[in-house]
Amino acid sequence: MPELPEVEVTLRGLLPHLPGRKITKVSWSNKRLRTPIPRKLLKQSIEGQAVQAIDRRAKYLLFRMENGSVLILHLGMTGKIGLFCQAEPQARHDHLGLLLENGMEMRFNDSRRFGTILVWPAEQAAELEEQFSATKGIEPFSDDFTPAALQQLAAKRRQPVKNFLMDSRLIAGIGNIYANETLFAAGIHPETPVNRISAGNWQTIISNCREILERAIEAGGSTISDFIGSSGSQGYFQLQLAVYGQADSPCPACGKTILKKALAGRATFFCPNCQKKPPGTPPSRG
Repeated sequence: MPELPEVEVTLRGLLPHLPGRKITKVSWSNKRLRTPIPRKLLKQSIEGQAVQAIDRRAKYLLFRMENGSVLILHLGMTGKIGLFCQAEPQARHDHLGLLLENGMEMRFNDSRRFGTILVWPAEQAAELEEQFSATKGIEPFSDDFTPAALQQLAAKRRQPVKNFLMDSRLIAGIGNIYANETLFAAGIHPETPVNRISAGNWQTIISNCREILERAIEAGGSTISDFIGSSGSQGYFQLQLAVYGQADSPCPACGKTILKKALAGRATFFCPNCQKKPPGTPPSRG
């Protein structure tokens, strides 16, 4: 599943091409995604409008139109966005096309159809965005991502720290890959109860999380789940992964065997030597 770096890479790839350009035609497939495609709103609020700006909130891309309307895209599990010449045939799983005045077309492709397309009409956009943002957690690159804030969120929780990091209602955009990598870099066992983490360890988590996300963005994201950036090229961060997907391989730090287990139904990779489990930690439920 595309995570924060993959969405950020897509955003940065689109920024030189869309802002200032008018969308002359909107097209869509007859397939349902996670929610129905809002065909009427796409016609009324997006078609004929110029793209004023593009932002990211969590794993969502927000295309802001000159009339105040907002187009929102979530890539789901297999979604990707590309820019193509209008004459190039559409692919089988293209579900949204934005034809620009220069003859280029932005296409949203999603083979498994877990992505989302939403439209906030201009007269409702501010209210809907406020409601939307309230359901999303702290952005890892924001000034709000502090040890004090994380300790406050964690104080009355006993869940494993890995599950906490992946909860989008608490922290925005950290999925399975980067939660695994962050905790390995920080030397913290993924099953550590979140309410037992000190301010110092939270700072270590924050610093490593930001560094790993920045490196992933610079590398173009990860090729996990067939991610392809808007340039059409794959990311290469998977070549730098220390523990994710490395079960039974030697730890790059100590040489011990990397283990794999399930936490909350998600594959979890860690080094039992570098990431020692705190005494008294209750067994995970898988």
